Amino acid sequence: MEIILISIFSLGYLLITLEHSLKIDKLIPALGMMALLWALISLTHLPVFEVNTVLKELEPTHIDEVLLHHLGKTAEILIFLLGAMTIVEIIDYFNGFFTIKSFIKTTSKKGLLYIFAFLAFILSAIIDNLTATIVLITILQKVVKDRNTRLWFAGLIVICANAGGAWSPIGDVTTTMLWIGKKVSTVKLISYLLIPSIVCAVVPVIAATFLPAFKGNISNQGKDDNDAPDKRGAMMLYLGLSAIIFVPVFKVVTNLPPYVGMMLSLAVVATFAEILSKSKINITSIDEIHDQDSSHSPVHKSLSKIELPSILFFLGILMAVAALESLGMLFEFAELLNDTIPNTDIVVILLGIGSAIIDNVPLVAASMGMFSELIDHPLWHFIAFSAGTGGSMLIIGSAAGVVAMGMERIDFFWYLKKITWLAAIGFLAGSLTFILIRNFFL
Repeated sequence: MEIILISIFSLGYLLITLEHSLKIDKLIPALGMMALLWALISLTHLPVFEVNTVLKELEPTHIDEVLLHHLGKTAEILIFLLGAMTIVEIIDYFNGFFTIKSFIKTTSKKGLLYIFAFLAFILSAIIDNLTATIVLITILQKVVKDRNTRLWFAGLIVICANAGGAWSPIGDVTTTMLWIGKKVSTVKLISYLLIPSIVCAVVPVIAATFLPAFKGNISNQGKDDNDAPDKRGAMMLYLGLSAIIFVPVFKVVTNLPPYVGMMLSLAVVATFAEILSKSKINITSIDEIHDQDSSHSPVHKSLSKIELPSILFFLGILMAVAALESLGMLFEFAELLNDTIPNTDIVVILLGIGSAIIDNVPLVAASMGMFSELIDHPLWHFIAFSAGTGGSMLIIGSAAGVVAMGMERIDFFWYLKKITWLAAIGFLAGSLTFILIRNFFL
């Protein structure tokens, strides 16, 4: 039966990695294999286990209990992501991100590279690397008219966005998973990964400045009269970003799960959004006013733009990995891996390289079930860095890369030839920096 379960998971995994070739949304195999795995476990009455974090061993339990346990952990991540996505959409509703464009004054390609790299690194740590990439490429399309030039900028934005997302608990889905799963804490994550992430971004950017693509100035810099800055947009941008940054602070102060703080932040941002848009608020008669006001409500509009396919994909893949974890398979695999490759640094670096080929979410989810180290063990921080930045080496290796690929129609082999080596030297330089800091300073 174990062979059948592993085969189902492997087939589902393969379909996820071939999403773009098969033209099948990855949520379909993710949900399918999740349901099949748990159904077979139930029908065949396989023994399931729960991890005892104190004794670092597996304890027998009932399928209902372990299923509810894993669903609860998964729901924490999904609700957190829903809140963050809604806040970002509310900012976009007021065209808040256009405020960033007003800071870009230079026409030097090298100067623009520095600006976009810095913005990608900082924004991704606050609003996550996927959203930061969307925002910056949208701005890039307004600033740089020549598409061939934009492709180079887009490639560096992907690298810097992934590097910036690695050191923040809210910067990348995989890092958020480790944070909510109590594998890393905010302060330790930043202290371990900030410098390696900076190195991971700076090395490729400096190397890129010597390339012909970033020599000289940009031309045909047009202006769009429809993109006039709005004071409400700037206000919502600063309010939204502050609300998201507040979430880790809320967790440290209250010791409550992060999704609670995110819901509080969303409530505050949504309140200001409704006031600024002069929408009616009538909780007692919400059904009566829904039809006439929903199209004018920034909250309703933002919720309608949430990427629910991504949420369902995370549900499927996390619960599928949880099924294998409950059977003890991941721990057996971890023992085999440690016996084959005793050096965990090499294992984690290989995980980073693997995240460029296959989705890093299931990789990190699997690693959380494979290893039993306590919170803030250096292993978890290295996994966060490796999975977050390794995906930059291929255009399909990260969510940021995939969205950039779609927005600019970046060819897979163009990226492989032009950008992969830049991402690779950044990843290796950052990994070496992490190892040095861990061994000699922390």
